[in-house]
Amino acid sequence: MIALKDILYKVTLNAVVGSTSIDINTIDFDSRNIKKSDVFVAIRGSIVDGHDYVDTAIKNGAIAIICEVIPNSFVDDVTYIEVDDSSKALAIMASNYYDTPSENLKLVGVTGTNGKTTVASLLYQLFKNAGYKVGLLSTVKIMVDNTEYKATHTTPDSLTINKYLSKMNNAGVEFCFMEVSSHGIHQNRTKGLHFEGGIFTNLSHDHLDYHKTFAEYRDVKKSFFDELSSKSFALSNIDDKNGLVMLQNTKAKKYTYALKNYADYKSQILENQFGGLLLKINDSEVWTRLIGNFNAYNVLAIYATAELLGLEKVEILRLVSDLESVSGRFQYLISDEKITAIVDYAHTPDALKNVLETINSIRTKNEELITVVGCGGDRDKTKRPKMGHIATALSTKVIFTSDNPRSENPETILEEIGAGVEPQNFKKALTIADRKQAIKAACQMAQPNDIILIAGKGHETYQEIKGERFDFDDYKIVQEFLKQLQK
Repeated sequence: MIALKDILYKVTLNAVVGSTSIDINTIDFDSRNIKKSDVFVAIRGSIVDGHDYVDTAIKNGAIAIICEVIPNSFVDDVTYIEVDDSSKALAIMASNYYDTPSENLKLVGVTGTNGKTTVASLLYQLFKNAGYKVGLLSTVKIMVDNTEYKATHTTPDSLTINKYLSKMNNAGVEFCFMEVSSHGIHQNRTKGLHFEGGIFTNLSHDHLDYHKTFAEYRDVKKSFFDELSSKSFALSNIDDKNGLVMLQNTKAKKYTYALKNYADYKSQILENQFGGLLLKINDSEVWTRLIGNFNAYNVLAIYATAELLGLEKVEILRLVSDLESVSGRFQYLISDEKITAIVDYAHTPDALKNVLETINSIRTKNEELITVVGCGGDRDKTKRPKMGHIATALSTKVIFTSDNPRSENPETILEEIGAGVEPQNFKKALTIADRKQAIKAACQMAQPNDIILIAGKGHETYQEIKGERFDFDDYKIVQEFLKQLQK
């Protein structure tokens, strides 16, 4: 048990009804999880308002209510606390409840449209290979040193973040690398955390269903750097036009990286092939098994971060050369028929363009590039025609298919993607709504030396249709169909 007043440290209180000297059990923002002596935090979500469930929480045993509007009537022996923003209060309370675990390790946040998972996951891999105990909070998984937990969001809720950071403290973890999404920043999930550093990868068209405008999306990302302390570092990709914007108001020590512009950390691509990249980073050459221009940026960010965290340059170069690609990020296989299949998470116009341009820069142009791609339902619709345009402009053949249609009609999504195809590219494109059949068709179309790109879902092992999740793994499915061709 812990005193309510102790977990309210640094929370701005507008009004208090009852006592804060009471002992509480735990905190939750889901009334269904509340038990005797728990604190219920009423959060206003985009779909559900927690204030509607205050009575339910009290019936389930809540001893204290944190809310933005105190109810008109009170229940005896229940403390009511009014705050300006419940989500922000929850984040600070969660950190206090778990004894500020982020201060007991070096936590680095990675934000940007593309590259978050790759950078965070490869930093985890690099520091593990360097002999440290390391944590990871990513889209793909959560790692507490060697123990893996399933991830449900890019940036988990603040209670979950602090719970796992606390586990990391108990396991003796020294470094933790964390994806920081725009949703997570906007919903205050990272408030109350102490970051050793922040990394900005890039900014492109995404999440405008949530943020409404690109400027709002950019400013939410920027707010993460605005809140870093003077003891932290801020590392930004200044080849992106928003790279310097991220650094404008930060109190953190500023560092830059780039391939095209002068920067603190500069890289040059010397060789680019399906086997990997030969890079010159500052004055040193390094070979990496990662592929493509976008991974040159990722490797540079990883190198810079490792140096800023105190690793020796020679050791970093050795560790970079040992890095292995992340699941669903330019993950490829070559069949016995010499057909190359690439599975990538590219689900934004910019990411799809990067992957296709990378493939085109490596291939000889004597082979076909067959792209299988779709767009998620209930998400930003404005990117759909852009995805259709990019896929057909940069591929020799394209199959438009379902991604995660969610509650939307797949045919409607496919029509909106197809609207972006220019007349000269009409003959390149066909539509197969069933994703498994689309992948099968791509495999049947492919001849020896051809390349198949399956974009959009990457590491995901499910497909979401009408509120249900069905097992679906792009990599396993293409592997299976290519094996069948060999028989």
